[in-house]
Amino acid sequence: MQAAYLTLGFSHKLLPLDTREKLVFEPEALLEFLARFRQEHPSVHEIMALCTCNRVEFYLYTHAPDQIAPPLLKALAHTKQVDLKALQTSLEFHTQEHAIHHVFCVVSSLDSLVVGETQITGQFKEAFKLCLQAGLCAKHLSRLAHFALKCAAGVRNATAISSQAVSIASVAVKQAAEILQTEIAPKRAMVVGMGEMGQLVCKHLLAKGFEVALYNRNTQRALDFAKSLDNPNLQVQPLSALAQGINAYAFLFCATSAPYSVISTTMVQPCTFRRWWFDLAVPRDIEPPQEPNIWLYSVDDLQGVVARNLEQRQKDTRHAYQVVGRFSVQFAQWLQSLEVDPLIKDLRELAKQAALKELRRAIKKGYLPQEHEECVARILHNAFNTFLHHPSATLKKNAHKPESDMLGECLKSLFNLGKESMFINRYKCEFSEEGF
Repeated sequence: MQAAYLTLGFSHKLLPLDTREKLVFEPEALLEFLARFRQEHPSVHEIMALCTCNRVEFYLYTHAPDQIAPPLLKALAHTKQVDLKALQTSLEFHTQEHAIHHVFCVVSSLDSLVVGETQITGQFKEAFKLCLQAGLCAKHLSRLAHFALKCAAGVRNATAISSQAVSIASVAVKQAAEILQTEIAPKRAMVVGMGEMGQLVCKHLLAKGFEVALYNRNTQRALDFAKSLDNPNLQVQPLSALAQGINAYAFLFCATSAPYSVISTTMVQPCTFRRWWFDLAVPRDIEPPQEPNIWLYSVDDLQGVVARNLEQRQKDTRHAYQVVGRFSVQFAQWLQSLEVDPLIKDLRELAKQAALKELRRAIKKGYLPQEHEECVARILHNAFNTFLHHPSATLKKNAHKPESDMLGECLKSLFNLGKESMFINRYKCEFSEEGF
């Protein structure tokens, strides 16, 4: 079967948070899982994975795009002890042109919970880098990744979608700011964890005028981060003071990479004031509190705020899809042009072997002296190069045009080159700008 791009995975659209968080991998465990799966399935030439709060997706280049999903789901369900049927019913599956378009949409943040957030582009870049360094990606996924990042930049440059959109972190901070419009509470907040999400929360809180206390396991790293911001409203606290802090602040934002809850119900004490907690981690950092004066928001709970933003950005989103469509077509055309050179090379090799075969036969039958073989071979080489010049030039000239499909397939059929079809002109019909 012809090799093709394949994407399969799970996102906030179909898979609930409590199941998504079970699928999260630590980097080393993820690389081990991917390497083992590729070793067990030789049809998988290249593989990478993207794991975020809102999605776990696998991107592959494989000779068995129609057969590889069941064993991958089975391996994932076994590794993570997740119900296989739940994964099967929530699976998003795309091949070749649809896979390319899906990846471009994901990296351009058109498939995100918060459309237009820029965090996903960096996450994809890091995921690709991780898998590339591990030898899991080669030229095919590299081509896809580089073009996807180029597409994301094109969307940002052509639209205002990123400037108008917000990340999950800023959505949470916006929600806190809206709470203060109707509730009387100090404009003070604590942030637990200083990964990318935690740092974004700190920046957004400071921009909104909050006093922020940052709790992190590595105190020195937190101090270095606070120094880089040079804002007196950001103070660093040791993680040992966490239990005291959660009972002193009205606003709590938690976003660590811990595989377990860092805030348990046993740490919570009754307070006379209301508290609003935002758990921005997957797996979740906060055990559901029993105190009636605590309102807990998870990643999925922020979708209402996101929906209002989506309505405001509808026009830019439509334009962004047009940009993604153009890049998808360009990538398809580029892939198609890559197939022209091997076709020309095969055609020339066929002519060369035919000429040499007849030359050797002529010498064997005595039609030509042996000492003239080299000179005649050179003449024949020049002759078939001259003969094939115009067909070669025509193929290259029309590589991006619809007729290239017909020309290429006719040549392969006429000269019995025996190659599978790699021409994908139909892609343009589905994802060109006119389709949106």
